[in-house]
Amino acid sequence: MWLNQLQVAIIEKDTKKLDELLDTLPEFQNKEEMQKASYLLREALELLYKLKDETSASMIQIKKNIKFLNSTQSKPLNKLDIKS
Repeated sequence: MWLNQLQVAIIEKDTKKLDELLDTLPEFQNKEEMQKASYLLREALELLYKLKDETSASMIQIKKNIKFLNSTQSKPLNKLDIKS
C-alpha cells in the first residue's frame, strides 16, 4: 500500500504527499519490498532535485524580469512638483 502511494506521488509530482509518506515510513516485510522502496526513494529524490532546479530557474527569470521592468520605468523626480 505505502509503496503504491509513493509510486503515485512520484508520478503525480505531489511533493506534499511525498513528504507525508516519508514521515510514515513503514517496516518492510521482505528484501523485495526494501529494494522497491529504495528504487522509488531514489526516484523521489531525483524528482525533488529537478523541481528545485526548475524553481531556482524560475526565480532567476523573475528577478531578471523585475530588473528589466524597473529599468524601463521613468525615474521619479526628487523635486517638489507644484504644477499638479
